[in-house]
Amino acid sequence: MAKRENDDQDDAALFREAIGPVRELPAMPEPPRKAPPRPLPRMAARDDAEALGEFRRAMMAADTLEAGDALSYRRDEVPGRVLQRLKRGQYAVQDELDLHAADSVRAEALLRAFLAEVRQAGHGCVRIVHGKGLHSDSGVPVLKNLVDRMLRQRADVLAFHSAPAAQGGNGAVLVLLKR
Repeated sequence: MAKRENDDQDDAALFREAIGPVRELPAMPEPPRKAPPRPLPRMAARDDAEALGEFRRAMMAADTLEAGDALSYRRDEVPGRVLQRLKRGQYAVQDELDLHAADSVRAEALLRAFLAEVRQAGHGCVRIVHGKGLHSDSGVPVLKNLVDRMLRQRADVLAFHSAPAAQGGNGAVLVLLKR
């Protein structure tokens, strides 16, 4: 073994002799690291979700409709006789959305998409079936109140009224839309 160590040392000495004088290279900087991911604003998202939930609860608590209450609304520019005709079901329903068995979040998304679709199609009168809310866990007809609030806020809704008994009664609403 001693002979082998001497051979290794001789080989290294021969190599240095063959190469000649060398200068040491400057140290290489470390390669750039990938930037760490941005922190997620979890607290802000949680606060927003809580605020939205509180807003929805406040909206539902203020002026909530009961199961037997009729929905009714018309814009100031819409004559009263138009609302009376809508109340009697004298406008032809061109499309319908049934929100039964949808939770409030899903129902809101469905209603927004439906109204955008019928508006694009140029429909003037549609029916939205929300149910009477008799089986609601909270005792308040959640979907009925949601539909009422959403329709009142939309600029493309001229008037709406609970449907006549033959078309769903207080479990459905007829909506008159701008063309």
